[in-house]
Amino acid sequence: MARNVKLALIQQKASADIQSNIQKATAAFEEAAQNGAQLIAFAELAFTPFYPQQIPQGDVRELAEPVPGPTTEIFQELSRKHGVVTIINLFERDGDHTYDSSPVIDADGTLLGVTRMVHILEAPCFHEQHYYTPGAGTPLVFDTRVGKIGVAICYDRHYPEYMRALALQGAELVVVP
Repeated sequence: MARNVKLALIQQKASADIQSNIQKATAAFEEAAQNGAQLIAFAELAFTPFYPQQIPQGDVRELAEPVPGPTTEIFQELSRKHGVVTIINLFERDGDHTYDSSPVIDADGTLLGVTRMVHILEAPCFHEQHYYTPGAGTPLVFDTRVGKIGVAICYDRHYPEYMRALALQGAELVVVP
């Protein structure tokens, strides 16, 4: 990993207007890139309302999108244009399952892979089990232009063995959307 990496962490208020949220996010991305960011990471569900605050009404798959898909492709192009490693987070649909997912995009725009949240919280105002399928397998570490990056989505960060698995795979930095 480079000794010094300039990070930009983008957290924005998301409304029900997903296109407006993405426009705000791309503007923030452009600003961060122009200010020298080498890695840009977005907060959990940065482009949509935080759906799990409510018990769902209807089929939650209609709220999710595939990876790769429209949002991922927008950020792949921005990553390629600016030479920036990017980690986004979105509500992913894969067949009949939905996930809390973080696509990891290298500085050349390549989609390196996707981390899916493993530990799904169910608590007051966190109805995540109604929305998410747990991710499976060993946590992933991605070899990016700025170094080896692991991703621990939300509740996964509370599990020492999850973080240990990232460390054992050589993660030099762990991003927590």
